[in-house]
Amino acid sequence: MARGRELPDLAPLIDHALLDPHRGRQAVITCCDEARHFGFAGVCVASRWVGVARERLPSGDRVRLISVVGFPFGAVPAAIKRAEAEAAAAAGADELDVVPDFGALADGDSGAVLDDLAAITELGLPVKVIVEIGRLQPPALELLVEVSIDAGVRWLKSGSGFGPAVTPSQVERLRQLARGRAAVKASGGINGLEQAMALVEAGATRLGSSRGVALMQALRRPAAGRDPSRGAEPDEAESSGEAPAEGRRQEGRQDLPGLADDRRAGLG
Repeated sequence: MARGRELPDLAPLIDHALLDPHRGRQAVITCCDEARHFGFAGVCVASRWVGVARERLPSGDRVRLISVVGFPFGAVPAAIKRAEAEAAAAAGADELDVVPDFGALADGDSGAVLDDLAAITELGLPVKVIVEIGRLQPPALELLVEVSIDAGVRWLKSGSGFGPAVTPSQVERLRQLARGRAAVKASGGINGLEQAMALVEAGATRLGSSRGVALMQALRRPAAGRDPSRGAEPDEAESSGEAPAEGRRQEGRQDLPGLADDRRAGLG
């Protein structure tokens, strides 16, 4: 990143994700507190945790509460997926990030894909469809985009995070396919400011990441001897869910309950 280049305020674009199935209630609370502290766009959690997150993010809060549905593979009957979406909505979700029926897509059964998504969009919440762009061949991707938009989906989300990192060219491709009919959320392997900038410039208007806090560290402290384009470190903080040693704080601090300070790495 050029030193004279102005860095954007990424916080309002970030969906702060906590989707690690091995994390519990306190991690959800911390994730919500971090999102409010930094002014992130949203918090993205499993449907299991929507009720807990809603308690931490009062209705009307500027931070959107997002529940994944059918995550991560979408390989559940449509009725079960619909029931999960209904439960998330009843618990207070503001938005739904939905994994479509990739099996039906592989069979060329666009009607089943459409019905699967339409049953969820009719609940009235904004829906993002997780397209797994890194795994789909162009014809399947094009079909999924068209079917999703026909079903009422408002966002195309690049991936679930189970795969390679999202690239600017993938975001640009989704933007082209959407043709202004849906927005694009980039998700998966977003670790550094240069990468985040490139994704936004390619057309992403949301960034899904468990490394939002680390991105904010890099954005706000570029003069601490680290190239701001490198973003989060160390990588193992994301996979383990542990904060780097220098960022840990003593148990019982009450100034912002549940928030590990600005030095804590991302969750999930």
